[in-house]
Amino acid sequence: MKNILKYLLLIIVIQSHGQELNLPVFTQYLADNDFVVSPTFAGIGDNFRVRVNGLTQWVGIKNAPQNMALYADIRLGNRSGAGISAYSDRNGNTRQQGVKFSFAHHLILDYKTKQYLSFGLSYNINSFRIAIENFETTYENPTIDPYVTDDRAIINNNFDVGALYRFRSFWLSANANNILSKDIDSFDEIEPKSLLNLQFYSGYVIKSSNNSDYEPSAYIQVFTNDGRSSTDLNFKYRKYNGNDDFYWIGASYRFLNDQIMVPLNVGPMAGFKKSVFYVAYAYQLTLNDLTGYNSGTHAITLGVDLFQSLSDCECTKGKYDPGDKLWQ
Repeated sequence: MKNILKYLLLIIVIQSHGQELNLPVFTQYLADNDFVVSPTFAGIGDNFRVRVNGLTQWVGIKNAPQNMALYADIRLGNRSGAGISAYSDRNGNTRQQGVKFSFAHHLILDYKTKQYLSFGLSYNINSFRIAIENFETTYENPTIDPYVTDDRAIINNNFDVGALYRFRSFWLSANANNILSKDIDSFDEIEPKSLLNLQFYSGYVIKSSNNSDYEPSAYIQVFTNDGRSSTDLNFKYRKYNGNDDFYWIGASYRFLNDQIMVPLNVGPMAGFKKSVFYVAYAYQLTLNDLTGYNSGTHAITLGVDLFQSLSDCECTKGKYDPGDKLWQ
């Protein structure tokens, strides 16, 4: 039991370092919301897209991470887009909130072959604090440490930059999150200053003759301060009806890159779009020593897509184009 508790503590610490000053990425981006991954997707597809995501990790373990997030992006003119992301994250006695303001510009490299290049920039404001109001005394520790006199709160500002290349139904996105070093004056000096997080996202939409398509994709995260990295391998099947509504099913498989193809998280996903409304659900099972102590991670996404119309510029065309409507 002691080994399990030590392992749990290590995982939570790693998870908190991976999340701090960055929106936690599980499978939210697969809920037809690539904007989660990079600001370069702002303004691609529908004119105005909103997604609200709720995620509960490791259900059954007390004080396991919980996250709520809002994503919204809109097209500006024919070649640009803007977006906003906001999140609130609870992980044990740590509290994190943040907001990102994003801008993207889209260019045509070659009209005939449908090659496009996009650039994106995000400005981030993040707060991090320790919830000392939840500290309790125990028999072994009858008093709270007198040196804990505040919540160790700190606010950081940072930037993300990214580029996106598209060629017909293929896309490749490269993004650098938190390019500035973090202010750690209020914390222990052993905490890393650099939270640079590199992300690569690529995939291809295979269109079928029966009003459906298939989408294999891969997503890679690299934390430069300690070399940790992971890869998601994903697959989605999407089926449209006569009104351009659709449903989809899929699965995601995550592994650490120093343990190639050894599963860390696996799970199914499903969702549908009816008129302007969108609903998706994802489940992930963490395959490690914590498996016997929790029932998995659950995520639900609710959304709305408004003002759907064609842009005069091909560079804002989305991945999916059933009929005369566009989807990211």
